[in-house]
Amino acid sequence: MNILAMDTSNQLLGIAIHKENQLIGKVVTNVKKNHSVRLMPAIDQLMREVNMAPDELDKIVVAKGPGSYTGVRIGLTTAKSMAWSLDIPVVGVSSLEVLAYQGRFSEACVCPFFDARRGLVFTGLYQWKNGSLESVSEEKNVLMTDWLGQLADSRKDVLFLSPDINMHRDSIKHYLGDRAIVPDGSFHTADPSHLALTGMHKSSDNTHTLTPNYLRLAEAEANWLKAQKDKESNG
Repeated sequence: MNILAMDTSNQLLGIAIHKENQLIGKVVTNVKKNHSVRLMPAIDQLMREVNMAPDELDKIVVAKGPGSYTGVRIGLTTAKSMAWSLDIPVVGVSSLEVLAYQGRFSEACVCPFFDARRGLVFTGLYQWKNGSLESVSEEKNVLMTDWLGQLADSRKDVLFLSPDINMHRDSIKHYLGDRAIVPDGSFHTADPSHLALTGMHKSSDNTHTLTPNYLRLAEAEANWLKAQKDKESNG
């Protein structure tokens, strides 16, 4: 099976191609640049490098968030458009689940997270068991201090993974002390080859109804809905 995986859900832009269960090429950049003008040229270049034509693809896997609203939309729009035009399946995978793949050799619980501003994070809790990643606590948008308090109460070792780790490192150590495991830098960025592996055996999504996993409304949308409710209540 030939799989194209793409992740633009956060600052990182990642693309990987698997052929017959083997990684044959990937592109990863972790710089603040516009994904919308870089994604398709990067896909085209990578496919040329590995000598693969679009009609040889069997599946597309895309990171569906949470993360950057704009980045998530860019990735999903591109993946769905390609899947529709090539008439192949598309699979959306949680960006947190992909990041949790970096902890596959740890016996500790794995806590991937992305900063969501104002003290909030997008996060969840996972654990690797017998080679499979299992959800321990569902993904959520929560105050980091509240979340760290819950993890501290569990009295379990927790492996933290995040591109925003330095923003919360002190709080993590304050709440969990020696039970907090914080690896070196490269572990904190998602790998698009892991995205391909994660989506390889997942059921396909409906190309037209696959939607982003925002975990919360965009601020503008939330404000608009609140305004509509205020209008209705004021009659």
